[in-house]
Amino acid sequence: MGSLLVIMFVFIVTAIIVKIPMEPLPFFSVTMPLEQCCRAVCLFICWFVCLFVCLFVCLFVCLFVCLFVCLLTAFGAILQGSLFGMAGLLPASYTTPIMSGQGLAGSFAAFAMICAITSGSELRDAAFGYFITACAVIFLSALSYILLPKMEFFQFYQEKNRRQRSNEEPNSISLMNGESTDAADAADAAAEQPKQQNVSMMRIFKKIWLLALLVCFTFTVTIGTFPAITADTKSTLADGGSWELYFIPVSCFLLFNLCDWGGRSLTAVCMWPGKDSAILPVSIVCRVVFVPLFMLCNVQPRLHLPIFFHHDGFFIVFMILFAFSNGYLASLCMCYGPKNVLPHEAETAGSIMAFFLSLGLALGAAISFIFRALV
Repeated sequence: MGSLLVIMFVFIVTAIIVKIPMEPLPFFSVTMPLEQCCRAVCLFICWFVCLFVCLFVCLFVCLFVCLFVCLLTAFGAILQGSLFGMAGLLPASYTTPIMSGQGLAGSFAAFAMICAITSGSELRDAAFGYFITACAVIFLSALSYILLPKMEFFQFYQEKNRRQRSNEEPNSISLMNGESTDAADAADAAAEQPKQQNVSMMRIFKKIWLLALLVCFTFTVTIGTFPAITADTKSTLADGGSWELYFIPVSCFLLFNLCDWGGRSLTAVCMWPGKDSAILPVSIVCRVVFVPLFMLCNVQPRLHLPIFFHHDGFFIVFMILFAFSNGYLASLCMCYGPKNVLPHEAETAGSIMAFFLSLGLALGAAISFIFRALV
């Protein structure tokens, strides 16, 4: 709930700032005519003051933007980890709606961008609409979270998890509760309890390490390629027409998010291959082939690699397969992770999987600079 409120606050502040008119500062005010020497001195002073003011303004804006971005990403990570942890308490099929919802959010954002381009809205009005919509969605999410614990279905699994935790408490806790009257033993048991919790975390990770690394690798490949390389692809069929304006919004962003959403949603009815099948890791590793395929499309500007796939059709086919495999395989890993452990460990397993998902996003963002430079 805290992460939802912080994210909503950031979007509200950003929406307000969008509507505040910020006129350019009067950097220069030069009086004419001036003597030649006086003009040189005054210009030097003006340029020095202008440079100082510009640096100060740029620094302030950069710090402001960085602060907001840091808040959004940090609390977004907390929210995502909490959601997957809560989903770990439920049957595996209930992880799919979370993954599917993320894909649907991306599709909505891409569709909103296309609508803004079609309507010819000013950038300020479009940005205000984006942020206000985000605030409304976050508000509905907060209401949903308030209602969730009141649902009998969720209460059942929450109580089931609580009973399993209490039934499998370590013997050291029983010592502290009075089975042993030795104060030294009780102190040793109290000191040992945090260690056992750490060991429990490692035990959970040992059960799901392969799935965690697979979901990390999936998003590393995806974010390393999309949108750093795909967004710079140019259409060879547009020839200055309207398709040139819509090629990237439709063929890159909208198509990716729709196919990604479809792949994530498919796991609700089909979960193949199984969690112990060798096909799953092989399929995820094989997705690396999309990196050179997109590099050899009509990505501009380019310095090193030749163009092998000129036609727009190649790019669209690659994008469909790339996005669908990302959504389907990542969703499979996220569903299988919490079910690879004991029921009372599922919540922690879900949080671990969410951490490795975020790690994959970070690694993909970092490696995207290298992929783009190779082109």
